[in-house]
Amino acid sequence: MGYQSDLRPGLFDHRNIIVTGAGSGFGRCNAHELASLGANVLLVGRQIEKLKKVRDEIIEDGGICDIRSCDIRDEEAVIELVKSFIEAHGEIYGLVNNAGGQFPSPLEKISKNGWTAVVNTNLTGGFLMAREVYKQSMIKQGGSIVNIVADMWGGMPGMGHSGAARAGMSNFTQTAAYEWGHSNVRVNAVAPGWIMSSGMDTYGPEFKAVLKTLKDAVPLGRLGNEAEISAAICFLLSDSACYISGTTVRVDGAASQGNTAVYPLPKAKKTTPFAGFHREVTPDLFK
Repeated sequence: MGYQSDLRPGLFDHRNIIVTGAGSGFGRCNAHELASLGANVLLVGRQIEKLKKVRDEIIEDGGICDIRSCDIRDEEAVIELVKSFIEAHGEIYGLVNNAGGQFPSPLEKISKNGWTAVVNTNLTGGFLMAREVYKQSMIKQGGSIVNIVADMWGGMPGMGHSGAARAGMSNFTQTAAYEWGHSNVRVNAVAPGWIMSSGMDTYGPEFKAVLKTLKDAVPLGRLGNEAEISAAICFLLSDSACYISGTTVRVDGAASQGNTAVYPLPKAKKTTPFAGFHREVTPDLFK
């Protein structure tokens, strides 16, 4: 059984789509869905072994895939990366700016180096990727960019560096959509809420204990999954969304719409997650 997307087969036939941070989590899942819909997926990450594993999965499932290792914080490396993909595969139709990373910490304990590392990964790297894909390819024939941000509208206590960077990327999304629209380039963002992803297993015991309680603050009564993020990304990349640009879509079960201290949530009815990803891996935390 392959990926069970709700979108039509062949939606992205013959289209080159770059996915950064594709070795795990949202990026891995999204790469699988895009490949199942006909895209030639071009995967980017820092750890080549992880990318090779995802590439082999996609090829085994009948998809088309190529990989490159790159630190997207390195401007010259990004320029060469995009050039290399275009030389090998032709013009770039889509970019999913998914690469990112952060660590839990109160603001007063974040060093300048820690702050800079998170901002460079989650904001500057995404800007560099978008700029180069636009300059080297999309300015000529158009395209679609989707940036992955975060649910940071109420601030991000405990991850202020990530919240600041993601808010910056959301604003960049609006500006790029306005400036690049004349080239038929659409730029949108997806803001995942609390999603069960493999990255949750990397946190320490104290933060993992917090993660287990998060579903109680979600009106739908559960955490989301990677396929529910990928579905939003694929829609925004598709021609069906050809008049949507400059928008950030929240995929968070309405968690960002209220405050449990002011309006305690009733017990939620059981809802069924979208089970599209046939290779989904449940984090050890929730097994």
